[in-house]
Amino acid sequence: MNLLRSFVLLALLVLAPGARAVDGMSLEVGKSDSANASVDMARIGLQWNWARRWAIGSNWHIGGYWDVTFGHCSNDSPGRTNNSISDFGVTPVFRLQQSAPGEFSPYVEAAVGVHLLSATSVSNLRRFSTAFQFGDHIGFGIRFGQKQAFDLGYRFQHISNADIKKPNQGIEFHQVRLQYNF
Repeated sequence: MNLLRSFVLLALLVLAPGARAVDGMSLEVGKSDSANASVDMARIGLQWNWARRWAIGSNWHIGGYWDVTFGHCSNDSPGRTNNSISDFGVTPVFRLQQSAPGEFSPYVEAAVGVHLLSATSVSNLRRFSTAFQFGDHIGFGIRFGQKQAFDLGYRFQHISNADIKKPNQGIEFHQVRLQYNF
């Protein structure tokens, strides 16, 4: 229910006059890859494309976008310290993609951003020590549809505090992401 309320709030923000520069809206779902801390996650996000692109040959370029997300992680593992935590993130994403996309346009991407968590642990085996975290990911996907409006991708994401404070056990997620580009 919290995810639905967050999605509705995000949709209202997109429709607000000041948010007209928003280029896309996304939904991500994922699961941690640790058998000892089974954490499910869901995020909603807004994207702002960069104007700058760097050409790679005649058919490809490196571009990117700002990804601002709000997520919720739920934990049903036996050693849980919290049933759920919330996550707010801001991430610059670099993407290698086709310059003149066809019907289907593949891409690869990589990013490092910052996250703020509502709690510093999700299980006895996943303690973060600080609410401030770094989140990096690598991913791939495909854009498709009229004007490349849809984006379906996979991401592997690692979240940890980069040893700012110990313990720094971090957590990894496998994610599926759907984005709609305006």
